[in-house]
Amino acid sequence: MGTLLTDMYGPLSLGQYQAPDPAKLKHVSVRTPVRRLPVLASAAPSGAAAAAARERRRFLERYGLNPDDFEEDAEEDPREERRDRRRRRQSGRGEQTAEAAVTPAKAAEPRETHKMLQVLGGKVRRRKLLSPKDRNVRPMMEVVRGAAFDILQSAGGSPASLRPGRWLDLYSGTGSVGIEAMSRGCSEAHFVEMDPWVISEVLKPNLECTGFTDVSHIHMLRVEKFLANAEKSQGKYPSFDYISVTPPYLEVNYSTLLAQLARSPLVGKDCFILVEYPLKTDMAESCGNLIKIADRRFGRTNLLIYGPTWCNDKEGFLYHNITREEV
Repeated sequence: MGTLLTDMYGPLSLGQYQAPDPAKLKHVSVRTPVRRLPVLASAAPSGAAAAAARERRRFLERYGLNPDDFEEDAEEDPREERRDRRRRRQSGRGEQTAEAAVTPAKAAEPRETHKMLQVLGGKVRRRKLLSPKDRNVRPMMEVVRGAAFDILQSAGGSPASLRPGRWLDLYSGTGSVGIEAMSRGCSEAHFVEMDPWVISEVLKPNLECTGFTDVSHIHMLRVEKFLANAEKSQGKYPSFDYISVTPPYLEVNYSTLLAQLARSPLVGKDCFILVEYPLKTDMAESCGNLIKIADRRFGRTNLLIYGPTWCNDKEGFLYHNITREEV
């Protein structure tokens, strides 16, 4: 008779099944347990499935029922979740995931130090210095440090020691270069290092054991930031007679760094700049008004020293050093 409607109760005739009176539905709880329609909750239906879902909702609404009461709960049954975990454990799958969930993260291993360095010359010669065991800090090799100070002392006209002056140790790490400079005659040293652990556990103890704490200044910040602050200071930062640059090889653009030093007010008129750099790195022939006076190779390390022009001029060298002696 007429058009047949089909739902989960089987075929229905429009003449056999009348829409309920809305007034009577006021006293009927829509939460009455009924057979639920299978609706996927994991993803929105599309295509034919979406059309079927819309048809079901229209059918339920036509007879005064709330379609949401016939939707499956989106959340997974906890009992099913527990059964699933149990099955994975029994089959050997998911053991690593379960273990990672209950195992706390391993604490970072404590950093340690050892005494593998020593001062090579001067007042505190052979004094042992601390250095980290890890590879985050790479001190200058002793053979390179010894050669660097031999060149600086000879270029400065005083082979036995350095002339008094200020030393700036960039990327100082252990502080071995600045400490060597003070042991050999420098009046004070400034250390620029950004690692607080290295400063507290390595650099400061090294300054204390060598007795140079009172003539040392530590700046805990990035070298680039230190140079930028000096450039903006309008003469508030002192100039230096010596500057050592011993950065981590892979973390520095040498061209940018030397360009920043070339215009820096930290570089004194007769300053010497010592740079340690890796092989196959192109280095400029000059840094501001300073020229290259030495460039030597030590294994995979190169040592470059910039100095004033009078270092390569015999007459200028003699005039400069005689004048300084008289002063």
